Amino acid sequence: MTAPASPGVCRVRSARPEDAAQIARLAGTLGYPNDAEAMRARLMDLTARSGHWVAVACAADTGAALGWVHVARCVTLETGEFAEILGLVVDAGARRGGVGRALVAAAERWAGEQRLPRITVRSNAARVESHPFYAALGYQRPKTQHVYSKALADTRLTDTRPADMRSQ
Repeated sequence: MTAPASPGVCRVRSARPEDAAQIARLAGTLGYPNDAEAMRARLMDLTARSGHWVAVACAADTGAALGWVHVARCVTLETGEFAEILGLVVDAGARRGGVGRALVAAAERWAGEQRLPRITVRSNAARVESHPFYAALGYQRPKTQHVYSKALADTRLTDTRPADMRSQ
């Protein structure tokens, strides 16, 4: 999927494996450092899944990556299916120039093509500059919440199944 963005600013297109280094760089600007190879592996995994779409906004003149968005089909028992923007990053030098707006619009188009009834985005409370951005795009804040996380044992390295099930 390729979509025009703000005329003359950027164009939004589906991410490709060769975008991994720039996607990793941009993720690092928000405090999520990644190396290009790890990002490439995740990008290839996600783009192979039908319920995920990753897009890159490229500068109209140079083709340089200015930002990216990751949107996915989600379903919960209590609310059913919807789309969720799982990640949105715009290069600091390109902010307030229409890139973020173009990426969100592209994610909304993807969700519409998937026939999903709504789209959600979560924004870290500490990223106060993003809150008025989403509100200006028509997003409403129906609730606030706390997010809890717990590290689990690395099951990729250790087979924790009972011995009699390991040969299966």
